[in-house]
Amino acid sequence: MRSILVALILLVAPRLLSAAEQSKLAERLPDTSVNVAGHAEQTEHGIPQKAEPLFRDEFFVTNSMVVTWIVALALILFARHATRKIRDVPAGAQNFWEWLVESLYEFLEGIIGPDLVKKTFWFFATIFIFILFTNWFGLIPGVGTIGWGVQTEHGFHVTRPLLRGGNADLNMTAAMAMLFFFFWAIWALQANGVKGFVLHLFGPKGESAGALKLLLIVIFFLVGFLEVFSILFRPVSLSFRLFGNIFAGENMLEAMSNLVPGLSWLLPVPFYFMELLVGLVQALVFMLLTAVFTMLICMHEEGHETAHH
Repeated sequence: MRSILVALILLVAPRLLSAAEQSKLAERLPDTSVNVAGHAEQTEHGIPQKAEPLFRDEFFVTNSMVVTWIVALALILFARHATRKIRDVPAGAQNFWEWLVESLYEFLEGIIGPDLVKKTFWFFATIFIFILFTNWFGLIPGVGTIGWGVQTEHGFHVTRPLLRGGNADLNMTAAMAMLFFFFWAIWALQANGVKGFVLHLFGPKGESAGALKLLLIVIFFLVGFLEVFSILFRPVSLSFRLFGNIFAGENMLEAMSNLVPGLSWLLPVPFYFMELLVGLVQALVFMLLTAVFTMLICMHEEGHETAHH
């Protein structure tokens, strides 16, 4: 017992002494921690994760919402202008719009098939075009750098930008992912029915008989629960993948612009070209993943489809 008590005293005493010393130091220097915290807040740079409301905190319209409205309105007006006077030999805006739509249609047709693309092309094409131009709009000079802020020793620092990249807001990417999940459920029920949808998740696959068939029923029933969890997790992965890449890219551009104040106009230029490619890749990845998820639930093996009908 004595050795145990001695060991406890040796272990606890240094921690008690250090805590007492820290409390005495805090009493002697009460303003130091405040100054250090204030200095850390002043020197902290980067885009906030939360979209800022415009004009006042209670205002429900945020700067990322304004960007999405601008991009959506610009795409609608451009599509109306391109298709206002359809010509047999397209030129100008009509030529670009038809090339974009036809290229997307042929690309998706080769992946999900001609029957499914007729039903779902409108959604996948809209998602791709909207995400692509929203990503590129966030790279326009002035987006995220013009707004309200404070004057610091290093110059004017914007704390509440007037515009913010639409996909750099998790609310926007989560809304698109949940919208896809809603349409995915509708397409799955249309293609399978309620009974076929349940069998697709929990039913056994392949041909078997006897005890092996009973074993496969149990195994695929348990696998079905894992499939349900993976399906429920898809909106989360879709939203965080797009948000993380776009948000990280915009923070990198701001870090490059603040690295050397005298060269803030030059250092981010090479990274702008990289972010143009990232914006295209992320729009393509979001469209491809949603298309593949839809294909996996709507297309069946020939034997299963015949039995279902």
